[in-house]
Amino acid sequence: MYRTSIFQIILTILITSQSFAQHGGTTTYVFLNLPVTAREAALGGGLITVNDDDLGLCRQNPSLLTSTTNNHFSLNGVSYFAGIGYGYAGFGHSFAKYGNFDAGIQFMSYGDFLSADNTGAQTGTFTASEYAMHIGWGRALDTNFTIGANVKYIYSALEEFRSSGLAIDLATSYTNRTREICASVVVKNVGKQLTTYTDGNPEPLPFEIEAGVTKKMKHTPLRLCLTLTHLEKYDLSYVDPANSTIVDPVSGDTTQVTIGTMDKLMRHVILGTEFMLSKSFHIRFGYNYDRRRELRIDTRPAMAGFSFGFGLRISELNLSFARSIYALAGASSTFSLTTNLTEYWAHKK
Repeated sequence: MYRTSIFQIILTILITSQSFAQHGGTTTYVFLNLPVTAREAALGGGLITVNDDDLGLCRQNPSLLTSTTNNHFSLNGVSYFAGIGYGYAGFGHSFAKYGNFDAGIQFMSYGDFLSADNTGAQTGTFTASEYAMHIGWGRALDTNFTIGANVKYIYSALEEFRSSGLAIDLATSYTNRTREICASVVVKNVGKQLTTYTDGNPEPLPFEIEAGVTKKMKHTPLRLCLTLTHLEKYDLSYVDPANSTIVDPVSGDTTQVTIGTMDKLMRHVILGTEFMLSKSFHIRFGYNYDRRRELRIDTRPAMAGFSFGFGLRISELNLSFARSIYALAGASSTFSLTTNLTEYWAHKK
């Protein structure tokens, strides 16, 4: 009964989502969908389907909250671009009667800015930052199916402008540990602004529907990850009006720039590969097609859209690092530390 209910909820949102489907510069609080863990970043920036004891992944998919995340702590930091930094810290705890919970805070710091009046005279400096505090819950319906939900309070301070919002995430996962496969569906950021930056100007939240599957290949140390993003909107492409036609240099004929069906479909796809060389050392690679198409320079695409990283276990500490290449302009670095506090303190004793 519970399994049917969660699928009905998700199906209802899928059907109605087209009325408020948004992508790319049309929503507020877009930092909510940024990858915050090194594992997620290394595998392309959209991992929602590894059901183990990695508490950091539960921020995006609360149905991954299980008894294995009990008393786990996750600390993550990202060195972004132009002095921008963000991160996430969370803690998980399980209750036999009520299920599995986590609580965390995500922050985004945009740094310091010069302020000036209408004449251009500098009047000082100001800062800009955003925060999201959440409580997550997850529980098992049977040996294979789990469900989960997040409730998030969002606060944004951009100079003297302030805004707050409330959002929820809904998720369900299927895990078959015998076949070493996990599949998930996540509906993210269903909610609204509580207060707006300016009166009478409400903005939509970055609503998104994701689905994915992860498969550990039999008799190999290889795990393959496929994530489908922005399922609420088919066409994620954009054609610059200033470059919407191609002029033949000889004949002078013009051709309208079009985006093919396969290109539009692939913009939803993120691929990741995790090589589990031992219980203590993993190597990870990812490819984000949409990121590459949007941010590459046609004459020098280089490695835009690719990412890589590793995970290393030292005693009770799990350390991870990721490098995400966005464009020729640069790349971001993500650092993560997770631990089971019960095991950590037991080892210290």
